[in-house]
Amino acid sequence: MRGSPTDPGASARHRRVRRTAGAVASAALLLPLLGAAPYDGGDGNDDRTSASSASSAPSAPSASLQNAFANAADAYDVPRSVLLAVSYLQSRWDAHERAASVTGGYGPMHLTDARTAIARTAVPHHSDGTEDPRGDDSRGPRLPDTRDSDTRVPENAELPARLKTLTKAAQLSGIPAERLRTDAAANVAGGAALLAAAQQQLGEPLSDDAADWYGAVARYSGADDTATAATYADDVFDVIRSGAERTTDAGQRVVLAGQPRLRPATAQLTGAGLRAPAAGTTECPPTVSCEWIPAPYEEFGDGDYGNHDLGDRPKAQSIKYIVVHDTEGAWDGVLAMVQDPTYVSWQYTLRSTDGHIAQHVKAKDVAWHAGNWYINAKSIGLEHEGFLTAPDTWYTEAMYRSSARLVTYLAKKYGIPLDRQHILGHDTVPGTTTATIPGMHTDPGPYWDWQHYFALLGKPLRATAGPKGGLVTVAPKFATNKPVFTGCVTAAEPCAAHGSSAVRLYTEPREDAPLVKDIGLRPGGGDSTTGVNDLGSRVSTGQRYAVAGRDGDWTAIWYLGQKAWFKNPAEQPTAVDAAGAVITPKAGLTEIPVYGRAYPEKEAYPEGVPVQPVSPLPYKLLAGQRYAVGDKVPGEYFYAPTFDTTPHRVVRGSDLYYEIQFGHRVAFVRAADVRVMPSA
Repeated sequence: MRGSPTDPGASARHRRVRRTAGAVASAALLLPLLGAAPYDGGDGNDDRTSASSASSAPSAPSASLQNAFANAADAYDVPRSVLLAVSYLQSRWDAHERAASVTGGYGPMHLTDARTAIARTAVPHHSDGTEDPRGDDSRGPRLPDTRDSDTRVPENAELPARLKTLTKAAQLSGIPAERLRTDAAANVAGGAALLAAAQQQLGEPLSDDAADWYGAVARYSGADDTATAATYADDVFDVIRSGAERTTDAGQRVVLAGQPRLRPATAQLTGAGLRAPAAGTTECPPTVSCEWIPAPYEEFGDGDYGNHDLGDRPKAQSIKYIVVHDTEGAWDGVLAMVQDPTYVSWQYTLRSTDGHIAQHVKAKDVAWHAGNWYINAKSIGLEHEGFLTAPDTWYTEAMYRSSARLVTYLAKKYGIPLDRQHILGHDTVPGTTTATIPGMHTDPGPYWDWQHYFALLGKPLRATAGPKGGLVTVAPKFATNKPVFTGCVTAAEPCAAHGSSAVRLYTEPREDAPLVKDIGLRPGGGDSTTGVNDLGSRVSTGQRYAVAGRDGDWTAIWYLGQKAWFKNPAEQPTAVDAAGAVITPKAGLTEIPVYGRAYPEKEAYPEGVPVQPVSPLPYKLLAGQRYAVGDKVPGEYFYAPTFDTTPHRVVRGSDLYYEIQFGHRVAFVRAADVRVMPSA
């Protein structure tokens, strides 16, 4: 129903309709309004600025993003709250230093020019390197071959409308495309032009009342189905109701006052010309847009099959983990891959532009995505449209929010704790054996904002103990934490400076000390590097470690069997204090082995199921060291080597394991080898 920010019954008294639109407005009618290019030419005190005065303003970039929103809203007759909230959902008002998102979206309004993004050279990450996504010794590795994939960059006319909104904004506003890409104020004006055009095309008035703009906001999402468009619009209006304030990546403070009693005219969506959602039963919360695009379970010769295994989870085996990936490719190409029976699979893919979700594999079944069969058998995989080694191809707020809602839903349904030992990055999944460690994947990488993600999950990363708690949770401020990385574009060349979730580790409490070494990544003892894919000497936001020492601004943790130091100054901390359970070797043991999977002892295997080796990794956990504890789990192995599910078995042993945060990746130790104790 229609309403107002203060009183739904008072809408007639408080609403001022600026311009009435009956039939769909023609392009000619839009030109006088949309030809303006508003910039901040004043002090922002005047509540109204005409289109003519805005168009005569100087062309230099705005010094105040808040004023840019005000000026664009006034010039294009769009409520400021609508313009601010749409931008917040796209970018949280950041300009990302003029860089494009994964789908070629620019500026605070995420105006898309996707040919730029698609033209990047990218290899789907399951095909990159030597990791076998299935990660099971009982059959040959599944190494997808995409050498024959279509890498042609499509023409603009071949792209969906949601991927070329910048071109349309340039046509509507008269602002050159290059300025829309590079000037934040111009970008805001382009977004306002799109919203005004959508409102008129729906035959709705250019009203002062934000409640009247539900349909236009839904259309702005670029979605072509009602469910996705409605979910996007609902999110925008949630932002308007709750309000927001934030300092952007350019250091500008932007404020949106909340309107908690606003009730949008949701009925407008029926006339928006969008298709009904695709048929199919999905496992998604009602707060997201979700469609069923199934991955094939097919046999294709010589006993080989793809691209997942049928299971009976959680009845047959529990689901303990959710694994966060990035796609290393654009939406349409990724969907084509997961529908290929000779490829691999994951449960869900999330779209950058609007947070839309496609489900491919049911939660009861086991997808091939993590490179570790134990983790695959007990996890759900989420692929997010993005690129690990392109720090400026940023993830949209719409996708972060959609992902957080999906993860919250799945965690509640399957009893998965919302912490970094259960909500894993692909980069924190351990290798199964010593030989597999160097080939394990590293996505979503250092530019995924774990701090913001856990805030959206309702589990913000805060101190939970005093300085003597014995543990620390890694929690740098993402926007200002900018460690040097290399190799994003060219080997050894610096990556663009960018906010990061990663914190680097040293052998001594000084920045010119050698980096911590990882003997699993470099068996010969080679040095760790600042390479964007080198996980040997860094930790990630949300991970929890036992404190091994402090020295001024530096904190030491136990990491990969050694003491590792990171800078943690009080004025700009990179970790917060915590407390909890830790493990250490039992008395009398000088060292204990560490494992990449929690497999049963050989006596647990029934006849006909080959015994899987319990293979220790090359690391040692030494006496006196402590590591943060996750779950205590039984040894378990899902035997599924054939297309025919008849011989499939879940083997469960009597040996118990603890999951621990050992290095950048998690690991497992036998319960019989350790004692558990409080960290403090």
